[in-house]
Amino acid sequence: MHVLGSWDREGQESAGIVTSDGESAHSLKVHKGMGLVNHVFSEDSLKKLYVSNLGIGHTRYSTSGVSVLDNCQPFVVETLHGKIAVAHNGELTNANRLRRKLMRHGVGLSTSSDSELITQLLAFTPPLEQDDTPDWVARIKNLMNETPTSYSLLMMHKDIIYAVRDPYGNRPLCIGRLVPVGDINRKGQMVYSVRRRCGQQLAIEAPVEADLVSTVPESATPAALGYAQKCGLPYIEVLCKNRYVGRTFIQPNMRLRQLGVAKKFGVLSDNFRGKRVVLIDDSIVRGNTISPIIKLLRESGAKEVHIRVASPPIKFPCYMGINIPTKEELIANKPEFHDLANYIGADSVVYLSVEGLVSSVQASIKAIQDNENSLKTNKFRAGKIGHCIACLVGEYPVELEW
Repeated sequence: MHVLGSWDREGQESAGIVTSDGESAHSLKVHKGMGLVNHVFSEDSLKKLYVSNLGIGHTRYSTSGVSVLDNCQPFVVETLHGKIAVAHNGELTNANRLRRKLMRHGVGLSTSSDSELITQLLAFTPPLEQDDTPDWVARIKNLMNETPTSYSLLMMHKDIIYAVRDPYGNRPLCIGRLVPVGDINRKGQMVYSVRRRCGQQLAIEAPVEADLVSTVPESATPAALGYAQKCGLPYIEVLCKNRYVGRTFIQPNMRLRQLGVAKKFGVLSDNFRGKRVVLIDDSIVRGNTISPIIKLLRESGAKEVHIRVASPPIKFPCYMGINIPTKEELIANKPEFHDLANYIGADSVVYLSVEGLVSSVQASIKAIQDNENSLKTNKFRAGKIGHCIACLVGEYPVELEW
């Protein structure tokens, strides 16, 4: 539960845990509910789950399917070989076709979630499989052939947990020892280090005369430190975050996001009164959060507020499991974007370029890969480095089926 609670920031709508005793194929312990982890689980409910050291958990925010109890994960279904439990992160780009295919085979679906599709596909017996010998690896391979992206998932059956990532690697999947949440590692490098390099690159691309650099806490802090270091300006905090308010971006609708912003930040006015502030944000997607923050800083005495964004403008929807469903709601596609500084109340606004983002993300990977390749023969050398930038440039890794 401690690990699951650490990931509340990735999903605040529901949470669930399924455990197995490792012996019976027909008995799984399940507890799921709407809300944050510490609201869903009590001491009594956790005691009922303690049947062994085998279990999978999930926190959810909806990108497809509605926010109701029926869509809470992990999903559990009965198969010919006992119960399986599946926890999934992502969004299937060909979900409609898969839904029709399952229904044509007589499989009923009780939810609108992509995750149930995955669960039913895994439960569906492949043509070459014998009734008394389940081949879960073959079923997983069949699933990956049926849907190329986008998912990472866990499947538990009896005493085995399978971990799966889609062929494009769009959704993160980490296997190994438990580490502090702040040390999240992707492709052999810490996310913190990547964000700091983005800030350094942003300082190269968009310097400005100012007195201090600060952050929209907390995910933008590494980028702000990198920007300050590169520009030779002091890094000083101007905002304090209310840690009892959840993430506004992953709230399921606009009204809840805006209400969340109003309660989320307080100002440290003594740190910036009468000064020119460079405020670093990790992204401006819809523009809900940044305008009230700028207003807050100005009302508290900031002389100037310059916004620097440590990522490029998001111009296209993401169909890979991130909650960006339409072009119309993105600030980069609105007429106001051409005079964004005036629209949000800033003195200037500059985003990191796509090229700057790619170079910041891939710099460390290339160094690691070059070092590893120097120790390997041609046959075993690592190949091309790939990252999805579809939401930035509109070029998707797969054909979309809608």
